Amino acid sequence: MIRPRSRSLALMLFPLVGALTLTGCFSTASPGEAAADRISVAHMQPPRSGLSPLSDDAFKLSRWSAAETLVNLDDAGDAVAGLATEWTREGELIWNFSIREGVSFHNGQPLTAESVVNSLRRAINSTPVPRILNGTQLSVEAHGEQGIRITTADPDPLLPQRLSSPQLAIFDAAAYTESGVNPLGTGTGPFQLVAVDGVSGATLDRFDGYWGEPAEAPGIDVKFVPDGTARAAALRTGEADVVEAIPAGQAASVDQELLTEVPMPRTNTLYLNTEQGPFKDPAVRAAAREAIDRAAIIGSVYENRADIADGLLGPALPYAANYRQDADYQQRLAGRAEPAKVKGVEISLGTFTDRAELPEVAVLLEAQLEAAGFEVSQDVREYQYIEADALDGKFDAFILSRATVLDSGDPVAYFASDFSCEGGFAISQLCAPEVDQGIETAAETEAGKERPHQIMLAEARILGTDAAIPLLHERVIQGEVPDLQDASRDPRERQLITATTRLGAE
Repeated sequence: MIRPRSRSLALMLFPLVGALTLTGCFSTASPGEAAADRISVAHMQPPRSGLSPLSDDAFKLSRWSAAETLVNLDDAGDAVAGLATEWTREGELIWNFSIREGVSFHNGQPLTAESVVNSLRRAINSTPVPRILNGTQLSVEAHGEQGIRITTADPDPLLPQRLSSPQLAIFDAAAYTESGVNPLGTGTGPFQLVAVDGVSGATLDRFDGYWGEPAEAPGIDVKFVPDGTARAAALRTGEADVVEAIPAGQAASVDQELLTEVPMPRTNTLYLNTEQGPFKDPAVRAAAREAIDRAAIIGSVYENRADIADGLLGPALPYAANYRQDADYQQRLAGRAEPAKVKGVEISLGTFTDRAELPEVAVLLEAQLEAAGFEVSQDVREYQYIEADALDGKFDAFILSRATVLDSGDPVAYFASDFSCEGGFAISQLCAPEVDQGIETAAETEAGKERPHQIMLAEARILGTDAAIPLLHERVIQGEVPDLQDASRDPRERQLITATTRLGAE
């Protein structure tokens, strides 16, 4: 049974106060510790849920190597060992996982089957449920001294990949309190979170009791810098050693040798409200689709540092382009509505400021849509202040920069979350039986050659509704100072500072 769609925000577990200004030194080194050896990081978005691992803030904990999951993904998206060393499948519904021995949480408590079961049950029973679990039903229990057994209600061939989501990271039981989940000192990674300063920053120290190779850097000092100009300045001045997401418009102002450009599985998409308002009419949605000039947006806003989106999935998934020429794919697009002729149709357009390009994209889209006969009013805010309205269908259209394989390394979870009837992140408010059928078929297909084919047929069904108009596929521009070694350049945005990341010459 699929869970009802949740439009609630994650619980605000810690007070989020104050606004970040890029002043002062990043380092908070302990007495006697070489401050120069600590790694300073300028992050784009502040925590939205007090660094709760049951929210998208989990990806920050993962990028700092403070939290770990049972399963990791390799570069090809295949499941590899993490806190679980191996797993086997019994029939279609039961999976057995062996838990790694000799692992300690940051507070000194041992990792046990019971602690793993507790973390997973907390995620399963949370409200809202972590996105990766949306539309699933599973139960978990200890199995022997160092094993767990997971039983799924329906066949789930990608359960190991699902367990790689940072939102399913494992924490000591002490993390789970009546007021929420506190990740301070309760993870298992090579760095331990020791302090959080609201939405301003965080401090992590090397965890000397780590089960694997210890971290080479003594610690990480994080600042949250939503302003893209300020992030670029932090890289230019050397105030930050690693900078997330340099805006394309700021890239020219930075020494190009400090920049790394990585094609991302991230699509900038215009979501249209199919439940109410003008875009409830498929012909009006088609008119919006026809009005958009993607190349103009890429050239003007992204200075050609992005790729035109022919679909929801981009060049970071190499198989996507090949399947779009298939007859089956084209057949599912053939039922698109013909564009209506619009004049004076009033629409509200929302987006957020955290990604510096999006307000500029909104300006260009407003001009393009108004040229086609729409009358556009904009609402642009920080993401933490606009997300609830977007999920509640308060906008006719919403521009979102969306990671398409963020959770499991596989886009089916993204399709289900954003476009199924029971989706928990359904900004388009879409509920179409043919779309649900396509997503379900893809979800049930075993890993292998046929799964990408079914994924692409599901994409075609979604695009056939015009509920979402893909604009472009982003490339992330990551900044790194010259003496930084081994920072991760992860297209999935799960890793950034790892145990081998360090400052100093090769």
